[in-house]
Amino acid sequence: MMDEPNVGADTHIRLLAGRNSAGRPVFEVLPARVLGEHSFELSGSPGLVLGCAAGDVLQVADDGTFEVTKRGANVCIQAYRGGPFSSEDLAGLEAGLTALNGLTEAPADRRFIVGTVAREVGLPAIERVMNDWAASVDNTEWWFGNAD
Repeated sequence: MMDEPNVGADTHIRLLAGRNSAGRPVFEVLPARVLGEHSFELSGSPGLVLGCAAGDVLQVADDGTFEVTKRGANVCIQAYRGGPFSSEDLAGLEAGLTALNGLTEAPADRRFIVGTVAREVGLPAIERVMNDWAASVDNTEWWFGNAD
């Protein structure tokens, strides 16, 4: 990674998301803030990686494996379906999560959607929004990316 960490600097980190069908590692690159050598505060919630959310402090190994050393204040929500989400699908979820003061993000091709909501909102409130939205979008599944 880095020889001398630039503490406080914004950067991107590479986290191991899993392995593909050929057994090769699959990584997700996420924004983070440098806290020290191999220590980062995640600035955005992941769409592929499980176990963390924006605000978590991670100890990251060179191979992309990581350990959450301090849980942040957010819950990560990941949504997928068989193909890309429409802009209307994204807007619908955005409205629901914005009502919870949450953030909704997706790559340009909308192959997945990521939500970040403060843990203090409570899982039941988040589940209601997510279940209502998912029921309106064919073949949609969602889950908490960092459920405790």
